[in-house]
Amino acid sequence: MDLAADDSTAGTVAAGTVATGSVATDNLAPRIMAMSRTEAVMAEIRRRLAGRALTAGEKLPSIRRFAREMRVSPSTVVEAYDRLAAEGLIRSRAGSGFFVAGGVPPVALADAGPRLDRAIDPLWVSRQSLDAPPDMLRPGCGWLPADWMPGPAIRRAIRALARADDRVLTEYGGTRGSPALRQLLARQCATEGLDVGTDQILLTASGTQAIDLLCRFLLNPGDTVLVDDPCYFNFQTVLRASRAKIVSVPYTPAGPDMARFMEALATHRPRLYITNSALHNPTGATLSPQTAHRLLTAAAAHDLTIVEDEIFADFEPEPSPRLAGLEGLNRVIRIGSFSKTLSASIRCGYIVARADWIEGLLDLQVATGFGGPSPVAAELVLGTLGDGSYRKHLAALRGRLARRRREMLDALEGLGFTAWTLPRGGFYLWCHLPEGRDAAELARAALAERVVLAPGNAFSVMQSAGDLMRFNVAQMNPDVLRVLGRALR
Repeated sequence: MDLAADDSTAGTVAAGTVATGSVATDNLAPRIMAMSRTEAVMAEIRRRLAGRALTAGEKLPSIRRFAREMRVSPSTVVEAYDRLAAEGLIRSRAGSGFFVAGGVPPVALADAGPRLDRAIDPLWVSRQSLDAPPDMLRPGCGWLPADWMPGPAIRRAIRALARADDRVLTEYGGTRGSPALRQLLARQCATEGLDVGTDQILLTASGTQAIDLLCRFLLNPGDTVLVDDPCYFNFQTVLRASRAKIVSVPYTPAGPDMARFMEALATHRPRLYITNSALHNPTGATLSPQTAHRLLTAAAAHDLTIVEDEIFADFEPEPSPRLAGLEGLNRVIRIGSFSKTLSASIRCGYIVARADWIEGLLDLQVATGFGGPSPVAAELVLGTLGDGSYRKHLAALRGRLARRRREMLDALEGLGFTAWTLPRGGFYLWCHLPEGRDAAELARAALAERVVLAPGNAFSVMQSAGDLMRFNVAQMNPDVLRVLGRALR
């Protein structure tokens, strides 16, 4: 559509391409609807500034060149540049053109979404959990205590690593990561009928980096992404860092509310959906086969890509439906890491996807991290997973967690909490507070007694979980229960 043909015609901006800083004019999509031509030009410049395609001091496209690119008249570009200069975003140099003025404002994640009370801010929960001194109690954190992890197996792997080739200890890793670890992951995929080659697996520095790489690869600023409500709060923070538009869909004990999901597809035309299908975080729910089938049918009909985080999969007593296994990696990307079952200190994650997408992700990983995960980390993971004791560790861990979930559920019910659902596995309980109580207020009161909690609205884009709390049963003890009891009185 030619913008020059009608003043009321909507502007268009780049979408559907890898966010590398260049704009593919042939792939423009209508992201700015019902705008004047001048507003559309201004919005495109702002998009490039936000995405760092234009940086401080850089010269803007010439008026005639940008007019051709945007399919508007040169006078429209002049007016747009003059307005942007009046706002202080760009400045003109006589005889030289227009340039980006000053520094591009840094990404402020606290300002990228709704202003939240700090007690229910996802970054606040993460920072309190990560920075808590050893004597603080952390039932709001997302990992197991050290004495629940396979310490002896890790130490054996460390001793074996000391005998490794010097290159493993001193050199950069390959772009794809350890071939042996990728082969092990491919064999694990095969056990659920997912036939993948090692060229479809990319090792990353962490599960979080896997999400970040996928956002960089698949999204441009302003693209819409669907998440569950509630969802893992770091999905929200990574998406905000990518300047994506976040739309949430209510989550049920069987998966996303499919009626609302279909409404969101029709209304917002999202690019991605990010979810946990095995032991959902924070609810502990499991995706039903019926919902999984409807999700995949909807994704095919609406050109939707699904990112499936399976980080909690090994905690299931029996595998639940996995979208990647059912669909075969055409529209589904699998990600995960080993931080929950092995070690959060040995950072290593992975992406399983179409081979052509892995090629694109490789370049991004080199550009942002210069190679894959640390060879030391990859070798430690491989050594521990290959240890015959690891399967026994997982079996014992599942049993221990089942007992602790029952114990903590009884204790929490005694304080007036009620479980939203009864998880099949894992270490989370998603609980309603006693009637009339607010999770943020409870979190503030507990923090004063050196207990870090995870109030519900930290997980809710719609801020609809004010009466819910996520508890990590492995991090709970009688002291936590006593603090909760005092705070509720």
